[in-house]
Amino acid sequence: MQEAERSLIEGTVESVIYQNQENGYTVLRLDGGEGQTLTVVGCMPGVAPGESIAVEGTWTRHTSYGEQFKAEAVERRTPAGTKAIFDYLSSGAVKGIGAATARRMVEEFGEETLTVLEEYPERLTQIRGITRKKALAMGENFRLQMGMRRLLEFLGEHEVPLQLAMPLYRKYGDRALEIIRGNPYLLVDGELGVEFSTADKLALSMGMEGDDPQRIEAGLLFELAHNLDNGHAFLPRRKLLPATAQLIELEGETEALEDALEALLERGEVIQETVANEEAVYLHDLYEAEQYVAFRLSEMARGEQVPPAGLDGLIDRIQAEQGIVYAPQQRQAVELAAASQVMLLTGGPGTGKTTSLRGVLALFDQLGLETALAAPTGRAAKRLGELCGMEAATIHRLLETQYDPRSGRLVFARDEDDPLRADAVIVDETSMVDILLMRGLLSALRPECRLILVGDPDQLPSVGPGNLFSDLIRSGVVPMVRLTEIFRQAAESAIVRNAHGVNRGELPDLRDNKHDFFFLRRKDPARAAETIVELVQTRLPNNMGIPPEQIQVLSPTRKRVTGTAALNRAIQEAVNPPAPDRPERRFGEYVFRQGDRVMQVRNNYDVIWKDGLTTGMGVFNGDIGRIVEVDNRSELITVDFEGRLVEYTPDMLGELEPAYAITVHKAQGSEYRAVILSVSDGAPVLLTRGVLYTAITRARELLILVGDEDVVARMTANDRQQRRYSGLRWRLVQIANS
Repeated sequence: MQEAERSLIEGTVESVIYQNQENGYTVLRLDGGEGQTLTVVGCMPGVAPGESIAVEGTWTRHTSYGEQFKAEAVERRTPAGTKAIFDYLSSGAVKGIGAATARRMVEEFGEETLTVLEEYPERLTQIRGITRKKALAMGENFRLQMGMRRLLEFLGEHEVPLQLAMPLYRKYGDRALEIIRGNPYLLVDGELGVEFSTADKLALSMGMEGDDPQRIEAGLLFELAHNLDNGHAFLPRRKLLPATAQLIELEGETEALEDALEALLERGEVIQETVANEEAVYLHDLYEAEQYVAFRLSEMARGEQVPPAGLDGLIDRIQAEQGIVYAPQQRQAVELAAASQVMLLTGGPGTGKTTSLRGVLALFDQLGLETALAAPTGRAAKRLGELCGMEAATIHRLLETQYDPRSGRLVFARDEDDPLRADAVIVDETSMVDILLMRGLLSALRPECRLILVGDPDQLPSVGPGNLFSDLIRSGVVPMVRLTEIFRQAAESAIVRNAHGVNRGELPDLRDNKHDFFFLRRKDPARAAETIVELVQTRLPNNMGIPPEQIQVLSPTRKRVTGTAALNRAIQEAVNPPAPDRPERRFGEYVFRQGDRVMQVRNNYDVIWKDGLTTGMGVFNGDIGRIVEVDNRSELITVDFEGRLVEYTPDMLGELEPAYAITVHKAQGSEYRAVILSVSDGAPVLLTRGVLYTAITRARELLILVGDEDVVARMTANDRQQRRYSGLRWRLVQIANS
């Protein structure tokens, strides 16, 4: 696609049609002179009628409103002349100043009004009705406006996305520009999402030398932070230094790299410790989290509970009430829950984890314990609640996640100072929990609270840092019950049998299609994609009564003909095509249409959602919803995340993707009535046994593999797992042996 040509327009703001106070997204009408009125859209926080602006950007065509100019850089010129100054102040742009006050100010100070307002606000007391307190407040509000204006101009001048202006201002206040000038690498922040290369280019353009210690330190910190997304809680020093040298093109500058790392160590920004014979370098928060989790779980593992008198009779009574007889391993799980403060419950599909959990819940209820159920994702929490017959929440919601505007970071309202009231907490899908989230959960538990961690260690590990569940199991420190018996009813399911077979390295039986497990051979990827679309659009709805909204297409990869990107376009065209009654909006490579299934692809802690009369904050990576409204007049898209309504402005659409087809990694923690898995050729790192096993176990009633049996064989045989640098297992063993 040819890149649109950038151009420059100038004029006076005639009116502001729409402005989002949270992110600064604005739609305005610009008087370009000679009777020409233009529509300008983009991030322009605080812009008001009467301002003269110069905007650099590109022309676009809106489906409903015609030509618009998309702002990429904005120069906001201070209003000149008494009329422009009055129009600006009377628009409400400066808090505390309305039309009447604006008129009196202009009459008193004329063209010096804005200079007085910014530099000598105490002179405003010359105007009748303005007290010294009001005058100083007006001046402060105007200085805030000017600070935002200069920040926008700086970002535009250096080709840094304008939408960063509001997050930067929320984080650093009116010192944002000064702070970013002092250290451009602060832009490389999880909440701001700026690429290191962008910040590095900005720093170098401002005159920073290539071997400047600040640049090298920023590179080291970036490598550590970047590798959190690869699952590493730390990096070995022997790998960190050369990786950073390659990042900032300083190969051969070993001494400078060593000096920069030592400076970070001295300031405590990173921690170095010998872990399992590796010189491990941690970001401070990761080191603290790993230490805390190891210490707290070790402490809880030693904290045995006194089983209630007559435990055997109590369990017999629970069995009678539930109308079942526990298998030996299931009974062992209930008994261990009675005798332990913390325990692990593991097992593959069909081994009775749900039955065991119901038994533990009933036991805790008999003991008078208040129990909270939680899971890492909304879908996993919903499924856990349905299976156990009581409400379950995401871990984030249980901990009352909040966004701290001062630090720009995720914080939990529930912690050591304000712990959860629960006497016991049960967490499902623990394999998805990373070390930072577990640290948050443990800090919110009262000292006597019990903890049951449930999961399947053979599924893919957490997206975030650490190898928590696997480390806990392999350490042998935390009491555990592993369920291995596949029960008769589950054994009748080919989904369950093939999942366990794949886990043992056995090729699924693709020749003998069963009532819940099918393989459709399509060697040609294009034909495979066509078949997948047919299954979603007509074959499953017509032949098996499964509507498209209950079908989830999975693929190991985003790319290629059978990757999620291409499949999403094809499925959308089939099940939710363009129509006069379905408004839509194009953003980048996607078209978002009313009725589409979509997924949030990054954590956004400060977005506001509404659920009836309830409001809250935060939408998280992997949340799936449906577009219920596309309002092209206000440029808003409303998404329903299972009852929570979120409004997306155009600059937020980069956080959304179509979700008719999603990667197997994104499907973790979810279960679907029907799953269609694309098994065509792809990158070897994605075609693994863990990916195949995780995909199979996402299907509740029906699984259809579409593609090449040779790819299935390669995935089954490929048991290579990417190594994750984590010290949790080592720490647990060290504490246990001390």
